Amino acid sequence: MKTSRRMFIKAGAMAVVGAAVLPRQVLAMQKKKGIVGLQLYSIRQEMSKDPLGSLFALRRMGWEYVEHANYVNRKFYGYSPKEFRKVLDDLGLKMISGHTVMGRQHWDEAKKDFSDSWKYTVEDAAVLGQKYVVSPSMDQSMRSTYDDFKRYMDVFNKCGELCQKQGMKFGYHNHDFEFSEKLNNEKLFDIMMKSIDPNLVVIQLDMGNLYNGGAIAMDVVKQYPGRFENVHVKDEVVSKSGGDKYESCVVGEGIVKVKEVLDVLTKVGGTEVYIIEQESYQGRQPMDCMRDNFAMMRKWGYA
Repeated sequence: MKTSRRMFIKAGAMAVVGAAVLPRQVLAMQKKKGIVGLQLYSIRQEMSKDPLGSLFALRRMGWEYVEHANYVNRKFYGYSPKEFRKVLDDLGLKMISGHTVMGRQHWDEAKKDFSDSWKYTVEDAAVLGQKYVVSPSMDQSMRSTYDDFKRYMDVFNKCGELCQKQGMKFGYHNHDFEFSEKLNNEKLFDIMMKSIDPNLVVIQLDMGNLYNGGAIAMDVVKQYPGRFENVHVKDEVVSKSGGDKYESCVVGEGIVKVKEVLDVLTKVGGTEVYIIEQESYQGRQPMDCMRDNFAMMRKWGYA
């Protein structure tokens, strides 16, 4: 059943007020090591059917920060930037980051400038109050040759400059091919790390995706200390279907050793933002998994 806006705002306000009057000793126990958020792709079907009710449910669980994965025709989940910002504000949620693919069509090589559509993407992200504009994938044509790939790393830096004007950073979120594919006998990920300006562009390390590329999260974190201010916290189990060997699960239940990786990220990774993402559920309901994910992060002292 869809949640009406009036019921949503009223209930959201009550939830925020309730959190505000928690005993001081309880709040004191919740020592945060950074910002913990949820990638809304984790509940993509729920957000598609009832975005307001889904966001309200997340807020009641304790989530305060979210990362979007739906920006179409200058709308977020069907709402204009200003409308969606009001929805978030009314509920006490913050959009710390967002995923929107930046492709070849967004950069005009002849004009040496971004397309209007991409400029709008950055402008609308700023309206939501985002700190990061993250591209969650890369077309094969952007990495077909070493020169092409290096050229797009330069575009990444230019996008960082564009975002900086709005008080944000550009980011790129890895999958698995960045660790399994090579150009000039060098892993794509290593080329990226030495090509981007960390003051303008962040690599949003997905600690789960890389396993399908043959990498290990702890090794990558130690290889590049101080370079991962925004990470995707993800755990993995062996997949029973599909083309990938591993699929995501509730954090703490897989092979990634998430707690150990988080502790190292906190000490040497420069991490400030921890975003949970889970795309597979092993027969459980996505919302139940999100509740378990938050509970685990709280148990570990991160939420």
